[in-house]
Amino acid sequence: MNVRIILGFILSLAIMSGGGQVAAAENCFNEGISLTPEEQRIEDGKPIPQQIMQEAQFTQYADQFKKDLCQAENIKQVENLITKHGEKLWSTAVQRAQGERTDLGDLDRYDDRPLYWTRLHMTSALRQWEPTFNITDKDKERLMKQLEYTSRGITSIDYPKGKGGKRILVSGFDPYRLEQEFRRSNPSGAAALQLDGKKVMTNDGPAFIQAANFPVRWEDFEEGIVEDTFGPYLKATKEQVDLMMTISQGGPRKMAIEGYAGRWQTGIDNKLEERANVIPTAEHWPMPDVLPEFIETTLPVKEMTAANTGPWPVVRNNEICEWQAPQYRDGDYVCHENGPSEDSYARSGGGGSYLSNESQYRSNRVRLGLGAYDIPGGHLHVAAQEHYPEEPGIYTTDEFEDFRQSTVDQTVELVKATAGAVDRK
Repeated sequence: MNVRIILGFILSLAIMSGGGQVAAAENCFNEGISLTPEEQRIEDGKPIPQQIMQEAQFTQYADQFKKDLCQAENIKQVENLITKHGEKLWSTAVQRAQGERTDLGDLDRYDDRPLYWTRLHMTSALRQWEPTFNITDKDKERLMKQLEYTSRGITSIDYPKGKGGKRILVSGFDPYRLEQEFRRSNPSGAAALQLDGKKVMTNDGPAFIQAANFPVRWEDFEEGIVEDTFGPYLKATKEQVDLMMTISQGGPRKMAIEGYAGRWQTGIDNKLEERANVIPTAEHWPMPDVLPEFIETTLPVKEMTAANTGPWPVVRNNEICEWQAPQYRDGDYVCHENGPSEDSYARSGGGGSYLSNESQYRSNRVRLGLGAYDIPGGHLHVAAQEHYPEEPGIYTTDEFEDFRQSTVDQTVELVKATAGAVDRK
């Protein structure tokens, strides 16, 4: 622990003195362009984000992205370099997490935060980038979306060709509410990095797992990032998945398979935007003819709970909250575990009404819209990260890392259990 504190102090001095920054000659950025509240936390949280990146040796990826951005001569070059850097960032994070890149510093390989903070450095640079050639605001928005999708594993989802195995698609999440705590980690995002590209053997053949990570932002969900991730693999094609699962951080010391997702959204996201509405549709994807207020899980709950994973108990959570007929939203909502009442309106699913619930609702709504009724789908809330160090300048300890690894390893085992339970098409 003393070595880690000393290292952090040395990194702090390097950061404060400008170490590891892009050379001043690469000056194509306008710092007068406002960053989002999420991106601003790079500076607000200083030196924590910079220390995390440096200890994992991820600073180089942000720096090279900025350098290449300044040297681009046209928008086609920018499109190519965004794909290159975005997919490299994701694949490097996966390789590091799975122990294939032992050359990337000393930070715990289960730590999801280097990916998160490096991506934010890259989106900040792209937002403040002012090229020598003309681009429109619409071009900039399109490039930003491209960077998000490539660096989150969405564009690199790839299953082996043919019918030789099962296909499993899962998603995790970024850290969230960092305005309250800059050191946040999200074990669901760490689990996605452990799972992406994994091949596991089941009693009836191999299963191939692909994973992506979602932002904790309402706007991205409203633009269809969940549907864009799962939708292509729910269509009746040779790449149709055999099971899908969204994963997020939940309550303390338990793994909850959420019984129902509800059609309602509330809460404050990483950009400090707030919602309290019916979940919007994704107009570029087919929706069910009648939009359901609740969607019940079709995950193999029995097999997951019987898989003897640990350390945390695995339960199905059936609680929902609803506005009941005939008063509906003119009356108070009620919460219970008896399943949706006839003609009720959803107030929250088992996992609440935040973006975790919405990831479950949106992924399964598009599944129904595409007619993929026989594909199991649902949501797993994993145990919330504990043991943040008491000293605010310390961002990790052995206790912190052991807790996260235990939760992530159990998450991996639960995904393996679903792979074993599902039938191969």
